[in-house]
Amino acid sequence: MGTMRTLISNGTVVTASTAVEADVIIDGEHIVGVVEPGTAGDGFDRVIDATGRYVIPGGVDMHTHMELPVSGTTSADTYETGTRAAAIGGTTTIVDYAGQTRGSTLAAGLAEWMGRAEGHSYIDYGFHMMVTDVHEGTLAEFPQMMGVGVTTFKLFTAYPGVNLSDDRQILAAMQVAASIGATIMMHAENGIAIDLLRDEAVARGETDPIHHLLTRPASMEAEAVHRVVALAEIAGCPLVIVHISSQDALAEAVVARDGGLPVFAETCPQYLWLAQEDLPEGFEAAKFVCSPPLRRRSEGHQAALWSGIDTGRVDAVATDHCPFTWEQKEAGRGDFRKIPNGLGVVEHRVDLVYQGVVEGWIPLTRWIDVIAETPAKISGLYPKKGTIAPGSDADIVIYNPTGSHVLSARTHHMNLDYSVFEGAEVGGSAETVLSRGEVIVDRGVFVGEPGRGKYLVRGTNALLPERIVE
Repeated sequence: MGTMRTLISNGTVVTASTAVEADVIIDGEHIVGVVEPGTAGDGFDRVIDATGRYVIPGGVDMHTHMELPVSGTTSADTYETGTRAAAIGGTTTIVDYAGQTRGSTLAAGLAEWMGRAEGHSYIDYGFHMMVTDVHEGTLAEFPQMMGVGVTTFKLFTAYPGVNLSDDRQILAAMQVAASIGATIMMHAENGIAIDLLRDEAVARGETDPIHHLLTRPASMEAEAVHRVVALAEIAGCPLVIVHISSQDALAEAVVARDGGLPVFAETCPQYLWLAQEDLPEGFEAAKFVCSPPLRRRSEGHQAALWSGIDTGRVDAVATDHCPFTWEQKEAGRGDFRKIPNGLGVVEHRVDLVYQGVVEGWIPLTRWIDVIAETPAKISGLYPKKGTIAPGSDADIVIYNPTGSHVLSARTHHMNLDYSVFEGAEVGGSAETVLSRGEVIVDRGVFVGEPGRGKYLVRGTNALLPERIVE
């Protein structure tokens, strides 16, 4: 039996470099042609009319946390619920974070996460490895991880007692990563200093969720970025600063990049749209607790991040999707330090970044660059993912630029009983979504099969200069 041939006709094909009227030819799981409208011929098993629509690459979210054990509980989205929501929102690939348990191995951590995702994910997935226990044995596993397609390793300057690595450990890990062509993903906040501020706040009786934000100042994010960049420069190691929330931290990353270092900046929709000024009174603000925290809009952080997207200084927009139900957030009532950190965002990323196009802040092509192409490149998945070109996987979204919808817990598909974006009206919507040539969202209705997602063996960061082999 032959493969299914699909034609997507009459749409505007948008990539990170162009927006052109074109038809897209799909054979089985792959794109085989992007041709002038009306020139594809016939003999197709299925024709999708994309008149008045953008035909865009499926989104690549390079920062998610499905089923993540944290603070004595587990993030609320499973690989099934989380990837279903992602697909409905126009994301067709995630790179999730597998975790090492302290005292155990990277291999055991990867096996644990693979067991959670395999047979459950609706879309294709890869893994970064969170390294929480840096020592010689762990570092010796880095090449083995590379061999199975885990080419990025995450380190933390935050969370003493849980994930924190000291500067000696960070530098050692960076040296190994540099020697094998791996990239380090870095959560950069000065956790040791922040913990003192947190403990002092609670001692003063300042226990409400607002104090989570107030005890994680932007200066502590910027300081950590400056420090890890200095270490990465010594090691000759490529670095992604994940979930940048402040102009202070972005400025440090920009200085490093302008100095010729391979330092990349990731931010998230919550930092582009939500702010400290949006928080409700009292414990209700626990819904908005994430790390790094939301910043004050009046201080200009959001404007700086949008400007960074426009000028190419912010490379990627991911979600850090790590949702917790209201009941789970309740664990921190009376002590903000016990509120599980994380927001539910994976379903809305494509739409929320598109609002920058609607508002005229960023060009159409930058939207695609930061939600699909550059995340795919950093993650070692390009051009298999992240673009519409012959040979690429047929991960395609038919996007209606004139549609609009209201974000709400009543209508979203994430496993979450509230929305931090409740009531926000957004322009644009993903209508039909293909993953490897298969329609998994049909005019807004999810029709995918559970477990159809495949594990992705990733290559190395495509934005790095070619390594010189002596």
